[in-house]
Amino acid sequence: MITDLFRWFGDPAHWSGPDGIPQRLLQHLGYTALSLVIALVIAVPLGLFVGHTGRGGVALVSAGNAIRALPTLGLVTFLFLLFTESVTSTIIGLVVLAVPPILAGTYAGLQATDHGVVDAAEGVGMTGWQRLWQVEVPISLPLVLGGIRNAVLQLVATAAVAAYVGLGGLGRFLLDGLAILDYSEVIAGALLTTALAVVLDLLFALLNRALVPRGVRLAAAAKKVTA
Repeated sequence: MITDLFRWFGDPAHWSGPDGIPQRLLQHLGYTALSLVIALVIAVPLGLFVGHTGRGGVALVSAGNAIRALPTLGLVTFLFLLFTESVTSTIIGLVVLAVPPILAGTYAGLQATDHGVVDAAEGVGMTGWQRLWQVEVPISLPLVLGGIRNAVLQLVATAAVAAYVGLGGLGRFLLDGLAILDYSEVIAGALLTTALAVVLDLLFALLNRALVPRGVRLAAAAKKVTA
């Protein structure tokens, strides 16, 4: 099996053309990126509003848990039957998958902000808008980015469902391999999906380090030491 896998990756035909690895990888990244952007536009403002005002927190958590229970493949299939449009069905299904972790991370980040710091910002005359963007958001960035990072990993793993409604992406290797019992192709698709998830996770780890203020990182480290 390992020899067959190396032979599969070594075949030049698998690295060129519309069915080649680079093209399938770009398609997979395209579905992931588009779904993530739409999910961010929906989830981040809503999470900021609820976290900052404290209104609707219980409803937010309940709705997030309910959405998490939806099977993405079943949802995409249902939407495809409803809209008969593969791209729309896939993107909506992936957005529904990505919204809960981003929403939860944003809401939890603002809720975890030290109320003493927020009260001090209010005491020096900061408006609600200033407190949100200059105090609460910078402090909550680790959890917000953690939610986005979690969403990206889920999207990469689940974007393979696009193949089930006739689209491309790395899921094509899984579906096409199973159709002809070519398990080398199936394993190759799984390995490529895993490798993409690992690379994106490392990139988000670097992004987290670049965006989170140094003082916030030091405070988080101090809490871990004293905990």
